[in-house]
Amino acid sequence: MSANPVVIEFNDGWDAQIKTKALDVLEKHLNEGIDKIKGRLFEHKTYSDIYTVCYNMCTQRTPYNHSEKLYEKHSETISMYLQKHVLPALKGKQDVFLLKELQTRWQHHTIMNKWMREFFMYLDRYFVKHHNLKPLSTAGLTHFKTLVYDECKTEVADAMLIIVDTEREGNTIDRTLMKQIVSVFETMGLGGTGEADANGGHAKDALGAYNSDLEEPLLVSTRNFYGRRREEWIAVDSTPDYLVKAEKALNQEKERVGAYFNLSSESKVLKVCEEELLENCQTTLLEKEGSGCKVLLSNDKTEDLERMFKLFNRLDNGLVPMAAIVKEFIESVGMSHISTREAKIKAAEAEGKKEKNDDPDFVKALLATHAKYVDLIKAHLSNHPLFQQALKDAFATIMNNDVGSTTNAELISTYCDRLLKAGGEKLSEAEIEHYLDSIVELFTYLRDKDYFGEVFRNQLAKRLLNQKSASDDLEKSMISKLKAQVGSQFTSKMEGMMNDLTTADEHDKLFKDFQKLPSETDKCPLDTSVQVLTTGNWPSYKKPELLLPKAMQPAVDQFERYFKGTNEQRRITWMFSLGTVKVKATFFGKEKKSYDLELATLQGAALLAFEDGEELTFEELSQKLDLKTEVLKPVMHSLCCGKFKVIAKNPANNKVKETDKFSPNAKFKNNNKRVKIPMASLDSNVNTKKVEEDRSVNIDASLVRIMKSRKTLGHQALVAEVLEQMVLFKPDARAIKKRIESLLEREYLERSENGNNVYNYLA
Repeated sequence: MSANPVVIEFNDGWDAQIKTKALDVLEKHLNEGIDKIKGRLFEHKTYSDIYTVCYNMCTQRTPYNHSEKLYEKHSETISMYLQKHVLPALKGKQDVFLLKELQTRWQHHTIMNKWMREFFMYLDRYFVKHHNLKPLSTAGLTHFKTLVYDECKTEVADAMLIIVDTEREGNTIDRTLMKQIVSVFETMGLGGTGEADANGGHAKDALGAYNSDLEEPLLVSTRNFYGRRREEWIAVDSTPDYLVKAEKALNQEKERVGAYFNLSSESKVLKVCEEELLENCQTTLLEKEGSGCKVLLSNDKTEDLERMFKLFNRLDNGLVPMAAIVKEFIESVGMSHISTREAKIKAAEAEGKKEKNDDPDFVKALLATHAKYVDLIKAHLSNHPLFQQALKDAFATIMNNDVGSTTNAELISTYCDRLLKAGGEKLSEAEIEHYLDSIVELFTYLRDKDYFGEVFRNQLAKRLLNQKSASDDLEKSMISKLKAQVGSQFTSKMEGMMNDLTTADEHDKLFKDFQKLPSETDKCPLDTSVQVLTTGNWPSYKKPELLLPKAMQPAVDQFERYFKGTNEQRRITWMFSLGTVKVKATFFGKEKKSYDLELATLQGAALLAFEDGEELTFEELSQKLDLKTEVLKPVMHSLCCGKFKVIAKNPANNKVKETDKFSPNAKFKNNNKRVKIPMASLDSNVNTKKVEEDRSVNIDASLVRIMKSRKTLGHQALVAEVLEQMVLFKPDARAIKKRIESLLEREYLERSENGNNVYNYLA
């Protein structure tokens, strides 16, 4: 039969075994210094013996179970050690010496806490767990927090902040020491609560001590430090120099937090820095005389602008003031181009000259300005939407600020005409494509896009009809670019014009074959080419009645025979104001001279009226050609008052009157055998009346669409929806109201019984 186990009395177990063999030895080692400790503090046998004593004292039956007393002694031992050795060691120390001593004592405490838990492990596993007590390691941290940390935390935090400012001043510090002290603050959050989450991690307020005892003073200190720095820098530095320093400071603070503070502090520290270095002086920096945002834009300081963008982008709504300045600056650059154009117009008027309907230098300046700031925003301002909008708003103001009698819409269309016209700008196709893209970008800013469309369509028609287009591919490319911006309705007639020319070429080939028929070979000696166009696609032109000379009539008759045979259902109308003719003219002066004259059809008919060499009065010529006065005058002016005076006028002056007489100019001479005689167009460049009519139709259509969908709508809401739908132009409220009144009269709408400002749709 085995002997009963020996019962261990508390004093015997504690004093003779645990305290003497373990705790006193542990305290001795710690007092000697942690650097003296080599390897394990206790041999395995010693540790095993102490553990066994603790185990037995915890597993003896009541009244000899000493678990509760051991738990109390554990706390008492740690508390006494902290009060006896740690607090006196810290007392009286300051600055870095305080931090070093705390770091040493914290390491000692960590070792002591570890071994105390090792010795009392069984107690920790069962007694503590079953009685819902603080785990031994947490209890040890709690004692350190209560007895040591709470006593010195303020002095320690102050010492750390002094060292941080020292580093900010450019001095070297012991970052390892700082990181170790920060870890004390971090651990105290857990030690103060003694709690862990379900996964064994830190509780939600695990950083509570760090946040309240170190982070909050750090933020205050940081604000004060950079508040002083801001005042110093702003007083002496230019905006770019200031921003370089601010950027450097922000980078250093980010790196500093990463080096030894808790990473959760990064955003808070940087926010304080941003407020002090950027937000609190943003207006001053942006508007600083000699170096603010406008000056940087003016001097193309792209690197400084990019830095300014990146720094102010860190602030909530920090880019709004900068974007406003960029808009204002771009607008001022554009308005300077407009002022230059206005000065040119006034100078021309002072010299008695008419305003030109084109200004390529002005358009090029606008294109260059737009391209410059598009590139700036893309390359250096991250293509940020605020700056895109700033550019858009600025150019909307610029492009809709017309001076003189020629609108900006006409000017950019006319420049486009130069690009697309043969012999215009000497550029490669790739360069022309680039310019066309840029012109379309300017086009998007126009309020009256329909007016541009009408001008462009007229100019396109002239290029196509006069065979002056440099490239059909470029024409189609430009039309497709416009189509992509505002839709197919805008370009449908332009596309129809291009298609007409393709059909016209087919007609011309068939007509050539028709002329070769045996029945037609001797009917017309003239080399005739006819373009058949669809009326609805082309601009409206004057259709003067013309009694063709005998030499020209056979060509018309022959084509009509051909066309009637192939298109019985279609009727053709001759547009004599658009055609061209080549006339071989011989002038019998002192010397017989022959010339090949290139003329408009009306010019050719008028010149052939003098085939017999006789003198004709204005009235006789009008009757002979069956032309009205308003048509005949510009025709004769081109023949007898222009550069090439093939007709002599009596009296000889530069104005054609109905009392004048005309005859062939026997004295006409020219060094070139081939002479092209220009003539002013009978049609105005843009049919503004048609533009206004189209606008009325578009507004009516929009109103009906909206009301058909909504059935009933108030006046203001209806006007707002119409404005939103209008892409090609922006009508004013009065124009919309006028169209509403028209629809009311035509009974598409009615006023609601609920009020005069409410309308109902009538199906």
